[in-house]
Amino acid sequence: MADLIADADIVINLIGKYYDTKKLEDTPSFPYLKYSVSTSVHEANVEVPKTIAELCTEMQVDNLIHVSSAAANPDSSSEWARTKFEGEEEVLKAYPWATIVRPTQMFGHEDKLLNWFANMADRFPVVPLIDGGHALTQPVWVDDVAKVINRIVDDPEMFEGRRVDCFGPQDYSYAELARFVYDITGQNPTLSEIPVPVAKYAGNLLQYEGNPYMTPDLIDLWSEDYLPEMTAEEYEAQPVKDKVFTMKDLGVEATPIEKVAFRYLHRFRKGGHFLLAGGYH
Repeated sequence: MADLIADADIVINLIGKYYDTKKLEDTPSFPYLKYSVSTSVHEANVEVPKTIAELCTEMQVDNLIHVSSAAANPDSSSEWARTKFEGEEEVLKAYPWATIVRPTQMFGHEDKLLNWFANMADRFPVVPLIDGGHALTQPVWVDDVAKVINRIVDDPEMFEGRRVDCFGPQDYSYAELARFVYDITGQNPTLSEIPVPVAKYAGNLLQYEGNPYMTPDLIDLWSEDYLPEMTAEEYEAQPVKDKVFTMKDLGVEATPIEKVAFRYLHRFRKGGHFLLAGGYH
């Protein structure tokens, strides 16, 4: 990392993980193999950002942008959310003038939100709604977050030691998002309202996949609201001193999810979107 940072004027940290990377190790007794953690959520979300911030201070890098999450919360039931908060704290200890960017869940072509519902319906006849899917989220388009970071890079001194919250124009429950996705894809899985303790049985099995669709910690995360810290009115009413910026302050208008989702979800339709139009078959 030191080699990469050495000649940088601005460093942008996008590193993060929502699951422990596991590997198989030999053991002397039956079954002679066991899973061990090679890179943990804590290492990726806390230790790595801390190291980057320390290197930026040591090498006198002009500006550091640390991308965290709107879910960052020391009191969350999710380790991922707790470590995102801890990562912010460690970054600011080592590099107090860092800019913290806090997006809500991001949607886009390779997202793990809308694609999650579509992929789960492809793999399983039943798709779980954690605690009924009642928790709320306010997804933001990844391109909008990229624009925000670009604006910060254009004038980094203005945002030193400040936070920028990024969020979409509307909140949804996970149940609403599921139905929105299946309305686009034409998939028809059974949506089952599953309590957190029951869902964790599936999470305990699926967490061993290379890129897991479910983990016990992800279930905890999706059982809680994933929203910006304030309402739009509260952001507007802040005093200028120590103001938490939003995308609006940087001239970025939040893109509605309905304008983007079809572009990458129609691939899950049987036969693609051409099947619904006359003259193609």
